[in-house]
Amino acid sequence: MREPVTCLTQGDPAGIGPEIVARFFRDSQQLAAGCFVAGDVACMRRAAAMIGVDGGMPLPVARIAAPADAHGVPPRCLPVLQVGPPAQPVEIGVVSAAAGKLAAAAVVWAARAALRGEVDAVVTAPLHKEALAAAGVQFPGHTELLQAEAAAFAGKPVEQMPVRMMLANDELRTVLVSIHLSLREAIEAVSQASVLETLRITHRSLTRLLGRAPRIALAGLNPHAGEGGLFGREEIDHIVPAAQAARAEGIQVSGPYAPDTVFMRARTGEFDVVVAMYHDQGLIPVKYLGVDKGVNVTLGLPLVRTSPDHGTAFDIAGTGRADPSSLVAAVRMARQLCTARPS
Repeated sequence: MREPVTCLTQGDPAGIGPEIVARFFRDSQQLAAGCFVAGDVACMRRAAAMIGVDGGMPLPVARIAAPADAHGVPPRCLPVLQVGPPAQPVEIGVVSAAAGKLAAAAVVWAARAALRGEVDAVVTAPLHKEALAAAGVQFPGHTELLQAEAAAFAGKPVEQMPVRMMLANDELRTVLVSIHLSLREAIEAVSQASVLETLRITHRSLTRLLGRAPRIALAGLNPHAGEGGLFGREEIDHIVPAAQAARAEGIQVSGPYAPDTVFMRARTGEFDVVVAMYHDQGLIPVKYLGVDKGVNVTLGLPLVRTSPDHGTAFDIAGTGRADPSSLVAAVRMARQLCTARPS
Protein backbone atom coordinates (compact mmCIF):
# COMPACT_ATOMS: atom_id res chain seq x y z
CA MET A 1 0.00 0.00 0.00
CA ARG A 2 1.32 3.44 -0.91
CA GLU A 3 1.90 6.06 1.76
CA PRO A 4 -0.61 8.93 1.79
CA VAL A 5 0.27 11.89 -0.41
CA THR A 6 1.44 14.51 2.08
CA CYS A 7 2.02 18.16 1.21
CA LEU A 8 4.57 20.11 3.25
CA THR A 9 4.37 23.88 2.88
CA GLN A 10 7.72 25.68 2.83
CA GLY A 11 6.79 28.18 5.54
CA ASP A 12 8.15 31.72 5.69
CA PRO A 13 11.18 31.71 3.35
CA ALA A 14 13.00 34.15 5.65
CA GLY A 15 12.78 31.70 8.56
CA ILE A 16 13.83 28.14 9.29
CA GLY A 17 10.87 26.49 7.52
CA PRO A 18 12.67 25.69 4.26
CA GLU A 19 15.71 24.39 6.18
CA ILE A 20 13.79 21.96 8.39
CA VAL A 21 11.82 20.75 5.37
CA ALA A 22 15.07 20.10 3.47
CA ARG A 23 16.54 18.29 6.49
CA PHE A 24 13.42 16.15 6.72
CA PHE A 25 13.79 14.93 3.15
CA ARG A 26 17.51 14.34 3.61
CA ASP A 27 17.38 12.49 6.92
CA SER A 28 13.93 10.81 7.07
CA GLN A 29 13.81 9.09 3.72
CA GLN A 30 11.40 6.31 4.66
CA LEU A 31 8.90 8.71 6.26
CA ALA A 32 9.30 11.11 3.32
CA ALA A 33 7.86 8.60 0.85
CA GLY A 34 4.83 10.20 -0.76
CA CYS A 35 5.70 13.67 0.57
CA PHE A 36 6.38 16.81 -1.44
CA VAL A 37 6.81 20.54 -0.84
CA ALA A 38 4.43 23.28 -1.98
CA GLY A 39 6.47 26.43 -2.38
CA ASP A 40 9.18 27.98 -4.50
CA VAL A 41 11.82 25.83 -6.21
CA ALA A 42 14.59 28.42 -5.89
CA CYS A 43 13.82 28.92 -2.20
CA MET A 44 14.05 25.19 -1.55
CA ARG A 45 17.29 24.91 -3.55
CA ARG A 46 18.76 27.60 -1.32
CA ALA A 47 17.63 25.67 1.76
CA ALA A 48 19.11 22.44 0.40
CA ALA A 49 22.44 24.23 -0.03
CA MET A 50 22.26 25.56 3.55
CA ILE A 51 22.03 22.13 5.14
CA GLY A 52 25.12 20.83 3.40
CA VAL A 53 25.61 17.57 1.61
CA ASP A 54 24.18 14.08 1.85
CA GLY A 55 26.80 11.38 1.45
CA GLY A 56 29.12 13.83 -0.27
CA MET A 57 26.44 15.03 -2.73
CA PRO A 58 24.20 18.10 -2.41
CA LEU A 59 20.56 17.23 -1.80
CA PRO A 60 18.94 17.37 -5.26
CA VAL A 61 15.70 19.29 -5.76
CA ALA A 62 13.20 17.91 -8.27
CA ARG A 63 10.38 20.05 -9.63
CA ILE A 64 7.13 18.09 -9.90
CA ALA A 65 3.95 19.05 -11.76
CA ALA A 66 1.27 17.38 -9.62
CA PRO A 67 0.92 15.92 -6.11
CA ALA A 68 0.74 12.35 -7.41
CA ASP A 69 4.24 12.79 -8.85
CA ALA A 70 5.62 12.66 -5.29
CA HIS A 71 5.50 8.85 -5.48
CA GLY A 72 7.76 8.85 -8.53
CA VAL A 73 10.60 10.84 -6.98
CA PRO A 74 13.62 8.73 -5.97
CA PRO A 75 14.92 8.68 -2.37
CA ARG A 76 17.42 11.35 -1.28
CA CYS A 77 15.60 13.91 -3.38
CA LEU A 78 13.49 16.94 -2.46
CA PRO A 79 10.34 17.17 -4.63
CA VAL A 80 8.89 20.68 -4.98
CA LEU A 81 5.70 21.80 -6.67
CA GLN A 82 6.10 25.42 -7.73
CA VAL A 83 3.27 27.56 -6.32
CA GLY A 84 2.82 30.58 -8.56
CA PRO A 85 5.58 32.16 -10.63
CA PRO A 86 9.22 31.85 -9.51
CA ALA A 87 9.90 34.32 -6.72
CA GLN A 88 12.76 36.68 -6.04
CA PRO A 89 14.84 35.58 -3.03
CA VAL A 90 13.96 37.26 0.27
CA GLU A 91 16.45 38.32 2.92
CA ILE A 92 16.82 35.63 5.57
CA GLY A 93 15.92 36.60 9.11
CA VAL A 94 13.98 39.72 8.12
CA VAL A 95 10.22 40.23 8.32
CA SER A 96 8.88 41.23 4.91
CA ALA A 97 5.65 41.41 2.98
CA ALA A 98 7.23 39.39 0.17
CA ALA A 99 8.02 36.52 2.52
CA GLY A 100 4.54 36.64 4.05
CA LYS A 101 2.95 36.53 0.62
CA LEU A 102 4.97 33.47 -0.42
CA ALA A 103 4.19 31.65 2.83
CA ALA A 104 0.46 32.34 2.59
CA ALA A 105 0.31 31.32 -1.08
CA ALA A 106 1.76 27.90 -0.26
CA VAL A 107 -0.76 27.34 2.54
CA VAL A 108 -3.72 28.38 0.39
CA TRP A 109 -2.58 26.13 -2.44
CA ALA A 110 -2.11 23.16 -0.08
CA ALA A 111 -5.47 23.67 1.59
CA ARG A 112 -7.31 23.81 -1.71
CA ALA A 113 -5.49 20.73 -3.00
CA ALA A 114 -6.46 18.83 0.16
CA LEU A 115 -10.07 19.96 -0.05
CA ARG A 116 -10.19 18.76 -3.68
CA GLY A 117 -8.82 15.39 -2.56
CA GLU A 118 -5.50 15.74 -4.39
CA VAL A 119 -3.46 15.33 -1.20
CA ASP A 120 -4.25 13.32 1.91
CA ALA A 121 -2.62 15.57 4.49
CA VAL A 122 -1.05 19.00 4.88
CA VAL A 123 1.95 19.67 7.14
CA THR A 124 2.68 23.38 7.44
CA ALA A 125 6.14 24.76 8.19
CA PRO A 126 6.22 27.89 10.39
CA LEU A 127 5.10 31.25 9.12
CA HIS A 128 5.50 34.70 10.67
CA LYS A 129 2.37 36.59 11.72
CA GLU A 130 3.92 40.03 11.18
CA ALA A 131 4.96 39.04 7.67
CA LEU A 132 1.44 37.80 6.95
CA ALA A 133 0.01 41.11 8.13
CA ALA A 134 2.55 43.05 6.07
CA ALA A 135 1.45 41.06 3.00
CA GLY A 136 -2.16 42.07 3.59
CA VAL A 137 -3.30 38.60 4.69
CA GLN A 138 -6.39 39.10 6.83
CA PHE A 139 -5.82 36.05 9.02
CA PRO A 140 -3.39 36.00 11.97
CA GLY A 141 -2.20 32.43 11.48
CA HIS A 142 -2.51 29.04 9.84
CA THR A 143 -5.60 27.95 11.78
CA GLU A 144 -7.77 30.89 10.80
CA LEU A 145 -6.58 30.82 7.18
CA LEU A 146 -7.32 27.12 6.82
CA GLN A 147 -10.70 27.54 8.49
CA ALA A 148 -11.62 30.25 5.99
CA GLU A 149 -10.52 28.11 3.03
CA ALA A 150 -12.51 25.11 4.27
CA ALA A 151 -15.60 27.23 4.86
CA ALA A 152 -15.37 28.79 1.41
CA PHE A 153 -14.97 25.36 -0.21
CA ALA A 154 -18.05 24.11 1.63
CA GLY A 155 -20.03 27.25 0.78
CA LYS A 156 -20.53 28.11 4.45
CA PRO A 157 -19.83 31.17 6.56
CA VAL A 158 -16.72 30.80 8.69
CA GLU A 159 -18.70 30.56 11.93
CA GLN A 160 -20.28 27.36 10.61
CA MET A 161 -16.83 25.74 10.24
CA PRO A 162 -15.66 25.70 13.88
CA VAL A 163 -12.11 24.50 14.41
CA ARG A 164 -9.81 24.14 17.39
CA MET A 165 -6.07 23.93 17.90
CA MET A 166 -4.59 20.87 19.61
CA LEU A 167 -0.99 20.76 20.77
CA ALA A 168 0.29 17.26 21.38
CA ASN A 169 3.40 15.30 22.21
CA ASP A 170 4.03 11.82 23.60
CA GLU A 171 3.18 12.99 27.13
CA LEU A 172 0.39 15.56 26.87
CA ARG A 173 -2.43 16.79 24.63
CA THR A 174 -4.19 20.14 25.03
CA VAL A 175 -7.05 21.66 23.02
CA LEU A 176 -7.73 25.40 23.16
CA VAL A 177 -11.10 27.12 23.48
CA SER A 178 -9.69 30.24 21.80
CA ILE A 179 -6.53 30.83 19.79
CA HIS A 180 -5.03 34.15 18.71
CA LEU A 181 -6.82 36.68 20.90
CA SER A 182 -5.59 39.18 23.43
CA LEU A 183 -5.86 37.90 26.98
CA ARG A 184 -8.77 40.23 27.69
CA GLU A 185 -10.62 39.02 24.58
CA ALA A 186 -9.78 35.40 25.39
CA ILE A 187 -11.37 35.69 28.83
CA GLU A 188 -14.48 37.19 27.27
CA ALA A 189 -14.56 34.31 24.75
CA VAL A 190 -15.08 31.74 27.51
CA SER A 191 -18.79 30.97 27.31
CA GLN A 192 -20.93 27.89 27.74
CA ALA A 193 -21.35 27.71 23.97
CA SER A 194 -17.63 28.02 23.14
CA VAL A 195 -16.58 25.48 25.77
CA LEU A 196 -19.29 23.00 24.72
CA GLU A 197 -18.32 23.34 21.06
CA THR A 198 -14.69 22.70 21.99
CA LEU A 199 -15.68 19.58 23.90
CA ARG A 200 -17.71 18.27 20.96
CA ILE A 201 -14.86 18.83 18.47
CA THR A 202 -12.33 17.28 20.86
CA HIS A 203 -14.53 14.25 21.47
CA ARG A 204 -15.14 13.58 17.78
CA SER A 205 -11.55 14.08 16.70
CA LEU A 206 -9.87 12.08 19.46
CA THR A 207 -12.41 9.26 19.23
CA ARG A 208 -11.19 8.72 15.65
CA LEU A 209 -7.55 9.06 16.66
CA LEU A 210 -7.65 6.83 19.74
CA GLY A 211 -10.32 4.37 18.58
CA ARG A 212 -12.33 5.07 21.74
CA ALA A 213 -13.94 7.96 23.57
CA PRO A 214 -11.28 10.21 25.11
CA ARG A 215 -11.14 11.12 28.80
CA ILE A 216 -11.33 14.91 28.69
CA ALA A 217 -10.36 17.22 31.55
CA LEU A 218 -11.42 20.86 31.67
CA ALA A 219 -8.96 23.42 32.98
CA GLY A 220 -10.48 26.23 34.98
CA LEU A 221 -10.02 29.80 33.82
CA ASN A 222 -9.34 31.30 37.25
CA PRO A 223 -6.86 30.33 39.99
CA HIS A 224 -8.06 27.19 41.81
CA ALA A 225 -10.80 26.93 39.16
CA GLY A 226 -12.55 29.88 40.77
CA GLU A 227 -12.69 28.41 44.30
CA GLY A 228 -16.47 28.30 44.33
CA GLY A 229 -16.80 31.82 42.96
CA LEU A 230 -14.26 33.50 45.24
CA PHE A 231 -11.88 34.18 42.32
CA GLY A 232 -14.35 34.59 39.48
CA ARG A 233 -17.64 33.15 38.28
CA GLU A 234 -16.66 31.89 34.82
CA GLU A 235 -16.46 28.30 36.07
CA ILE A 236 -19.91 28.49 37.68
CA ASP A 237 -21.63 30.42 34.90
CA HIS A 238 -20.03 28.90 31.79
CA ILE A 239 -17.59 26.01 32.21
CA VAL A 240 -19.60 23.76 34.55
CA PRO A 241 -22.83 24.12 32.51
CA ALA A 242 -20.87 23.23 29.36
CA ALA A 243 -19.48 20.12 31.04
CA GLN A 244 -22.96 19.10 32.19
CA ALA A 245 -24.37 19.51 28.69
CA ALA A 246 -21.47 17.54 27.20
CA ARG A 247 -21.94 14.66 29.65
CA ALA A 248 -25.62 14.56 28.69
CA GLU A 249 -24.42 13.91 25.11
CA GLY A 250 -22.23 11.02 26.24
CA ILE A 251 -18.91 12.90 26.27
CA GLN A 252 -16.50 11.77 29.00
CA VAL A 253 -15.51 15.09 30.56
CA SER A 254 -14.67 16.10 34.10
CA GLY A 255 -13.68 19.31 35.82
CA PRO A 256 -13.05 22.18 35.77
CA TYR A 257 -9.85 21.54 37.66
CA ALA A 258 -7.26 23.95 38.99
CA PRO A 259 -5.19 24.91 35.93
CA ASP A 260 -1.90 24.70 37.85
CA THR A 261 -2.28 20.94 38.41
CA VAL A 262 -4.56 19.51 35.71
CA PHE A 263 -1.80 19.28 33.09
CA MET A 264 0.38 17.22 35.42
CA ARG A 265 -2.53 14.88 36.06
CA ALA A 266 -3.01 14.40 32.33
CA ARG A 267 0.70 13.81 31.83
CA THR A 268 0.61 10.94 34.31
CA GLY A 269 -2.23 9.27 32.39
CA GLU A 270 -5.35 10.28 34.29
CA PHE A 271 -6.76 12.07 31.22
CA ASP A 272 -6.25 11.76 27.46
CA VAL A 273 -6.52 15.49 26.80
CA VAL A 274 -6.96 18.79 28.63
CA VAL A 275 -9.25 21.48 27.24
CA ALA A 276 -7.58 24.79 28.10
CA MET A 277 -9.44 28.08 28.18
CA TYR A 278 -6.97 30.21 26.22
CA HIS A 279 -3.81 30.08 24.09
CA ASP A 280 -0.96 30.37 26.58
CA GLN A 281 -2.67 28.32 29.28
CA GLY A 282 -2.62 25.29 27.00
CA LEU A 283 0.57 25.89 25.04
CA ILE A 284 3.02 26.61 27.85
CA PRO A 285 2.78 23.10 29.42
CA VAL A 286 3.26 21.34 26.08
CA LYS A 287 6.12 23.57 24.97
CA TYR A 288 7.83 23.26 28.35
CA LEU A 289 8.11 19.53 27.67
CA GLY A 290 10.09 20.35 24.52
CA VAL A 291 9.22 22.18 21.33
CA ASP A 292 11.18 19.53 19.44
CA LYS A 293 8.49 17.01 20.40
CA GLY A 294 5.30 19.02 19.99
CA VAL A 295 2.83 18.92 17.12
CA ASN A 296 0.09 21.42 16.31
CA VAL A 297 -3.07 19.74 14.96
CA THR A 298 -6.13 21.58 13.66
CA LEU A 299 -9.29 19.79 14.77
CA GLY A 300 -12.62 20.21 13.01
CA LEU A 301 -11.34 20.71 9.45
CA PRO A 302 -12.45 18.43 6.59
CA LEU A 303 -8.75 17.78 5.96
CA VAL A 304 -5.72 16.60 7.94
CA ARG A 305 -3.41 19.42 8.98
CA THR A 306 -0.48 19.30 11.38
CA SER A 307 2.46 21.60 12.02
CA PRO A 308 5.65 21.82 14.10
CA ASP A 309 5.19 23.34 17.54
CA HIS A 310 7.61 26.25 17.03
CA GLY A 311 8.01 29.45 15.08
CA THR A 312 10.21 30.82 12.33
CA ALA A 313 13.32 31.25 14.54
CA PHE A 314 14.73 34.16 12.56
CA ASP A 315 17.71 34.28 14.93
CA ILE A 316 19.13 31.01 13.55
CA ALA A 317 17.62 31.05 10.07
CA GLY A 318 20.19 30.57 7.35
CA THR A 319 22.73 28.84 9.58
CA GLY A 320 21.71 25.28 8.71
CA ARG A 321 21.35 24.47 12.43
CA ALA A 322 17.55 24.28 12.69
CA ASP A 323 16.23 21.08 14.30
CA PRO A 324 13.58 19.26 12.22
CA SER A 325 12.40 16.98 15.06
CA SER A 326 9.03 18.69 15.53
CA LEU A 327 8.42 18.63 11.76
CA VAL A 328 9.20 14.90 11.70
CA ALA A 329 6.71 14.39 14.54
CA ALA A 330 4.14 16.44 12.62
CA VAL A 331 4.48 14.25 9.52
CA ARG A 332 4.12 11.11 11.66
CA MET A 333 1.01 12.53 13.30
CA ALA A 334 -0.45 13.46 9.90
CA ARG A 335 0.04 9.88 8.70
CA GLN A 336 -1.63 8.58 11.84
CA LEU A 337 -4.58 10.92 11.36
CA CYS A 338 -4.94 9.84 7.72
CA THR A 339 -5.28 6.25 8.90
CA ALA A 340 -7.82 7.27 11.54
CA ARG A 341 -10.04 9.32 9.21
CA PRO A 342 -13.41 7.79 8.36
CA SER A 343 -13.66 6.57 4.76
